Amino acid sequence: MQTLSRPSAKPTSANTADWTVVETQFNSKQLHHQETVFTLGNGYLGTRGTFEEGYPNDLPATFIHGVYDDVAVVHTELVNCPDWLPLVICFAGERFRLDQGKVLDYERRLDLNQGLMQRRVSWQSPKGQIVNLQFERFASLADRHVLAIRCLVTPVNFSGLVEVQAGINGYADNQGVMHWNWLDQGIHNNSAWLLMRSRHTNIELGMATHLSVCCENTLLRSFGCQGYPTVTTCFQAQPGKTVAIEKIVTVFTSRDCKNPAQTAQEKLKDLFYGWDSGNDCYEMLRRLHIQTWAQEWQTCDVVIEGDSKAQLAVRYNLFQILAVAPRDDDRVSIPAKTLSGFAYRGHVFWDTEIFVVPFLIFTKPELARNLLTYRYHTLAGARKKAKDAGFAGAMYAWESAATGEEVTPRWIPTPSGELVRIWCGDRELHINSDVAYAVWQYWQATEDDDWMCDYGAEIILDTANFWASCVEWNGDRQCYELKNVIGPDENHEIVDNSAFTNSMVQWHLPTAFSVLSWLRKEYPDWSTELEQKLNITATHLEKWADIIDKILILHNKETGLIEEFEGFFAREDINLADYEPRTRSMQAILGIEGANQRQVLKQADVLMLMYLLRDKYDRQTLQKNWDYYEPRTDHTYGSSLGPAIHAILACDLDKLDEAYTHFMRAALVDLEDVRGNANEGIHAASAGGVWQAIVFGFAGVKLTENGPVATPKLPPGWTRLKFRFQWRDRLYEFDLKPTTIKGVIFDLDGVITNTDEYHYLSWQKLADEEGLPFDLPINEALQGLPRRESLLLLLGDRQVSEEKFHEMMIRKNRYYLEFIESISPADLLPGVGNLLAELQANNIRIGISSSSKNAKEVLQGLGILDKVDAIADGNSVIQPKPAPDTFLHAALQLNLAPSACLVIEDAEAGVKAALASGMSVIGLGSIERVGNAHLVLENLEKVNWQNLVEQISHVQKSVLPSHVACDVEIQKISVLHKENSPKKHWAANNIYLIR
Repeated sequence: MQTLSRPSAKPTSANTADWTVVETQFNSKQLHHQETVFTLGNGYLGTRGTFEEGYPNDLPATFIHGVYDDVAVVHTELVNCPDWLPLVICFAGERFRLDQGKVLDYERRLDLNQGLMQRRVSWQSPKGQIVNLQFERFASLADRHVLAIRCLVTPVNFSGLVEVQAGINGYADNQGVMHWNWLDQGIHNNSAWLLMRSRHTNIELGMATHLSVCCENTLLRSFGCQGYPTVTTCFQAQPGKTVAIEKIVTVFTSRDCKNPAQTAQEKLKDLFYGWDSGNDCYEMLRRLHIQTWAQEWQTCDVVIEGDSKAQLAVRYNLFQILAVAPRDDDRVSIPAKTLSGFAYRGHVFWDTEIFVVPFLIFTKPELARNLLTYRYHTLAGARKKAKDAGFAGAMYAWESAATGEEVTPRWIPTPSGELVRIWCGDRELHINSDVAYAVWQYWQATEDDDWMCDYGAEIILDTANFWASCVEWNGDRQCYELKNVIGPDENHEIVDNSAFTNSMVQWHLPTAFSVLSWLRKEYPDWSTELEQKLNITATHLEKWADIIDKILILHNKETGLIEEFEGFFAREDINLADYEPRTRSMQAILGIEGANQRQVLKQADVLMLMYLLRDKYDRQTLQKNWDYYEPRTDHTYGSSLGPAIHAILACDLDKLDEAYTHFMRAALVDLEDVRGNANEGIHAASAGGVWQAIVFGFAGVKLTENGPVATPKLPPGWTRLKFRFQWRDRLYEFDLKPTTIKGVIFDLDGVITNTDEYHYLSWQKLADEEGLPFDLPINEALQGLPRRESLLLLLGDRQVSEEKFHEMMIRKNRYYLEFIESISPADLLPGVGNLLAELQANNIRIGISSSSKNAKEVLQGLGILDKVDAIADGNSVIQPKPAPDTFLHAALQLNLAPSACLVIEDAEAGVKAALASGMSVIGLGSIERVGNAHLVLENLEKVNWQNLVEQISHVQKSVLPSHVACDVEIQKISVLHKENSPKKHWAANNIYLIR
């Protein structure tokens, strides 16, 4: 008998407005929309938010990852599995249902923090009997095969017999299509079970249920027709007395085990007899489930203060991704509508790799790895598609299911019965590079070399093979082309030289070269074997290089504009404002061919390209293309994939109002049914894009080889933005919030002026006199060190008396003073004079912090001594940098708290000292040297004080409670990395290391 461990402690609840989606009034006209909104899942299955008692014309659905069955037209679809929800309650012969009687009070809540769906109803029957009911259910995140419902029943004005029926409905259908054959079922005491088999794919499903009623003198009865086993219990109700009804369900398929019905029954038995302290099954399962959700939120939560609507919407989107991400199965992926609706038939698109996977890469990388491994397992299907089309390599399906073979329907009937040809499966080729992009992004973020070697490299290389066989050489134009393709903007079909597609090929092939080079160096034997398997020869590699150099990208260098595809600019222009107000997409208004003939975009390919390849395009190019394509994009009813990306690019262009509008359009797409199609299921891509908009847009996170750097641009009203971010083998926390800078403390050397040459000449003269070795590398090692430490380093192993040592320090300083006698205002570094003037004009106090004991003399020579309110130099403190003492002394002289001071430094030790003092820090120079600073600038030239305030004022240090590190699941993340593998770790101090 399996013994189940208890939860360690009762989890705390966080049922605040920022965590709870609340429906306060039932509206049957919004039935299907709300079914989507209240979807629950656990990474194994998803269940729409239908009522336990049912409702006329409802769309109950439970989808399980990987359970597909064949169907006409759309090839295959996720199967609507037997409905585990049915819980019918009758009061003295009157059945509780919201379409009869009278609803006196109603509230439904989705607790995102705990993964619970709760409903409270006060109902009056047609005969006047009043009863209060409280429903709660969850799909256990702690045990993916367990589902649970509890209903608390309290009669108000009557007593009598209450009958409860708990069943499993095996007659679930996919909007009229039946996929299940009944095999067997059984009922024993208060438990029932059902065994079904899919009609074409022969997947077996076993489901078992147990009904408990916490009441004395219950009468148990069992019945049910074939395909609908039901357990029934009766009890006598009394006014004011609450009775708890609990239904526990277990579910397995033949993808999980050999005998799913038997396993489901055994699992159910273990749940009820395995606890070490009695049969409080529901409560124990509930606590374990809540604890597991708490662990998920440890790394995945995003905190927004100052905007409760955005806060709730963000958490809702993240909840729906976490609820669908497979934990223990790397042969499935996340469909475009998650596991929440019938649209797109449970097929997997580029939505997953480009929009959803990044969120998981940087928060739960082990889940991202599962999704990408699915693409490895479907390589056979991709290769078959390429071969059938006459190409080499792997050609990923535009719509993928279990095997990876193409399942995009070729024809779809319109409501009038007319067939419309769907070309995406044949021509939307960019999916190949989309998958490769996600693989590369995962590897860069995790350094998971083992996975890259075993899985990722083969994906990137064989999809590169496809491109090499697919491009066409145009002898007249002396370039490679891709004709008759479809870019992400599906308003325009069968176009030539899509900017998005061709540019991603131009990214893909060099990336494949990099992977191959790495593979040859690190795993030479496997590289040789893989190259032979994929037929990668020297001739093929030469062609890759030629394609990189000569593929056609329609980028006008003079105007900066990139043409979406060849001939786009020649198509009829359109002013979308002329069509407002509207409730349909522009394609629906203009017709398929009408939209195809005009410059109206479902989504902006060129702008999407500029997001994915951000390092390739400068701000001016982005601005030019934004100005052209943004007004021509159908933001409201076009693609749901676009708004989040537009929000990020708007942040890059400092268009914060526009960024926020786009962001909220994405964040509320399901909660408020922005596009009028939320009834079809959750918009998975939009949900993932919301996280990207926060992290890469408003937080301004940039990824470098040394780690993530944030340059936040928070929307008006946001007073705090906090999230955690996984980078390689470290977990960081960004805590961004406004602060008020009242003083600026400058380092002297390298920030105000360069005295390095004078120090160099002084040390050189001393070294020559003493016969000590001295050159530029040695001088570089002295940077930022006080005079005593510098001399010790210079002397090396040479021993001198303390008297001699002291005399040498005095002599070096004398030489230095002689050299700086010639210093003048002309020696101020570019931008310093203007910045000092702006600080004085804004009543910002100015301090100097320097390890030198001659700071006053230098400032006098520079002509700025009168502008300085405080000097903390080598005479002020005992402990030099990297101790914080110098900066703290400067703040004390300025009569300011450290948190109100901003330090500008150019040395690593200085940055470390300033951070230790609790001040905001700007680092000048290379990220390698000053990357720990909150903000890194090349220099102060052209720096504007207001600009600095906007960039730095959102960054503030916070101290994490000590228990956080203990709560984070370390084991799953650590397996991504080799323990003995040397890694470079970088941590900016506006991000705090969790572990």
